[in-house]
Amino acid sequence: MSFARLWAMARKEWTQLRRDPRSLGLAFVLPAFMLLFFGYAISYDVRNIRMAVLDQSRSQASRRLVEVFQASGYFEVVGHLARYQEVDRVLGSARARLVLVIPPDFHHDLSGGRRAVIQVLLDGGDANTATIAQNYAEAIVTGFAVDEVLQGRRLSLPVVAETRAWYNETLESRNMVVPGLVAVIMSIIAALLTSLTIAREWERGTMEQLAATPVHRLEVVLGKLLPYVGIGLLDVAVALLAGAIVFGVPLKGNVLLLAVLTLMFLIGALGVGMFISAAVKSQTLGTQVAMISTFLPVLLLSGFIFPIATMPVVLRAMTYVVPARYYITVTRGILLKGVGASVLWPQGLAMILFATVGLSLAIRAFKKELG
Repeated sequence: MSFARLWAMARKEWTQLRRDPRSLGLAFVLPAFMLLFFGYAISYDVRNIRMAVLDQSRSQASRRLVEVFQASGYFEVVGHLARYQEVDRVLGSARARLVLVIPPDFHHDLSGGRRAVIQVLLDGGDANTATIAQNYAEAIVTGFAVDEVLQGRRLSLPVVAETRAWYNETLESRNMVVPGLVAVIMSIIAALLTSLTIAREWERGTMEQLAATPVHRLEVVLGKLLPYVGIGLLDVAVALLAGAIVFGVPLKGNVLLLAVLTLMFLIGALGVGMFISAAVKSQTLGTQVAMISTFLPVLLLSGFIFPIATMPVVLRAMTYVVPARYYITVTRGILLKGVGASVLWPQGLAMILFATVGLSLAIRAFKKELG
């Protein structure tokens, strides 16, 4: 390998890249747009849950309980019901996601030191929201009962659980979404960028000139990858900086370890894109194949949206060949947990293997022969 030829190839690719507005948009504009858009749009936090109240007790204690629900910030009282028969209409029309039913004897049971029972009815049409709303309601009612005990109401609480989130203490979904978004965005953008490189040579008729040069195909592939590796590292750095400033995502781990593993991931993703470009020899088709081969697997099988543990066995087995699965573990582990190489070494090996396979595929697919 000649480093002079390699550097000349990289300079040539950078010159072509600067003259291509579409590639520049993919490299710099699209990642920033996707991070900001999905960072705000994707949220697992559930707030302002519409709640209706059927207060049959109409006492000071029942009003205090409703006020506790409202003050939590998770629930918004949108109506008061007069009869139990109205529950089905309210939940069926989606006017409310939850109905709090307070029985007539609520105040008497509470003041008499007996266990007071309330009913929480949920709209199960959206199972995720219903489960979260149920957990919120149970926590609020438990807190209300503890306050009653402290005020001498003698409401028995045989067991009180004290829970604490060890990582991501505030349970903000953005702290989980943004590190995953970095992996998803770079998987897609990296493959899209390099899916145009070899095909561009064929479509512009410059492959004949490249074939006439003494440049080895290894030098061609590496030279073409170098500008995009730099762009990818810059995109990741900007994404992490935006995540910290805009979304408040912490960075608790080793930045150097994150940079090394990111480099391995980018080389693999860029190599796969170049393999696609060399195989199809068309920029349009290369873009389509890159989108299909990266977007759906990364979005659905990486664990970014759907937990891998809840998938069927066949799909869980398929996730092992999705590199973004390992890189998401790396970004979340380093950013949120501050773990190091002693924990992330399996993911590190996966990143090295991915980089090796991606480069090998690109080198094998690229041929200087015109026939």
